[in-house]
Amino acid sequence: MFVVIFGRSACPYCVRAKSLAEKLKENREDFNYRYIDMEVEGINKADLEKTVGKPVETVPQIFIDETHIGGFTEFEQYAKAHLGLYD
Repeated sequence: MFVVIFGRSACPYCVRAKSLAEKLKENREDFNYRYIDMEVEGINKADLEKTVGKPVETVPQIFIDETHIGGFTEFEQYAKAHLGLYD
């Protein structure tokens, strides 16, 4: 499983998403991720909307195996339901 997280360094939910991805990477051999800092890469919300296929209001925007799942809340729910993540 490969996860891509589009975020910004000053965004607390982006930091949480990256932290969750790190935790999953440490605990699962079948998990890896890439964090893309939108400011560093010069990506804006309009660019991201083209990839997501709908308006983007918030970050992070997260993809699992190239499928858009949403933001941090959806990522955390997915991890709890499918990846053995517990509080």
